[in-house]
Amino acid sequence: ILIRAYHRLCHHGNYHADFPLILPDIQSPMNFLTNIDSPEAQTLRYRMVSEQIAARGVREERVLEAFRRVPRHLFLPSGPFLMERAYADSAQGIGSGQTISQPYVVALMTEALHLQGTETILEIGAGSGYQTAIFSLLCKRIIAIERHANLAERAGRLLNEVGVTNAEIRFGDGSNGLPSEAPYDAILVAAVAPEVPTTLLSQLTLQGRLILPIGEEHGPQRLLLFTKTPEGIQRQDLGHVAFVPLIGASGFGLPADLGDMDI
Repeated sequence: ILIRAYHRLCHHGNYHADFPLILPDIQSPMNFLTNIDSPEAQTLRYRMVSEQIAARGVREERVLEAFRRVPRHLFLPSGPFLMERAYADSAQGIGSGQTISQPYVVALMTEALHLQGTETILEIGAGSGYQTAIFSLLCKRIIAIERHANLAERAGRLLNEVGVTNAEIRFGDGSNGLPSEAPYDAILVAAVAPEVPTTLLSQLTLQGRLILPIGEEHGPQRLLLFTKTPEGIQRQDLGHVAFVPLIGASGFGLPADLGDMDI
């Protein structure tokens, strides 16, 4: 895993710093270590997939198998009742005001992208790294952006620990995507935006898909899927959701305490 952090300090002018952190490589696409998983966790994962995900209509077997394999509890902060919290049918806090989404919502968004294994994906709002770990089993390459430096570093270390080698975590404002690495076969935004950032649509390949919640910061939100076709952009409404706000230039504004982050 490669973590890159870029931070422009506005109050000192146009100073631009690049802080690469190279973590040890593990030569396996995803090799979960036996000492960080357990039969209890495996049982809870299979139950989660059966009762929370498949029972609600997620049918793609590759997606279901990815959720059976990824130890969700590793991506939550330690604390009382960790296993119960990790595999509960709800979102969970991960610090810095952020959450790891409800398992079903992660699965719904993942299946909607119709991944075949050859895709390059941009993930905006890496958070704990759990969605990135799921993607690592389903596509060729993931670039995941996280605006909280502590979460970005922790996610990178966790992904490295479980053996993910096809993902890259970057620190910065991801609301405008990452044009320098475009185009992408799929873009997932794990935070609600007030409207669809057109810059993200422009970074899709033909037949590429963008999935994100659109709505109010503290009000109704809808999960929308956009597909880029020769005839234009197609839109599909996947239902009601509840996400933290997308903070950034194309979201609900830049955070005053972090300055202007650049990727």
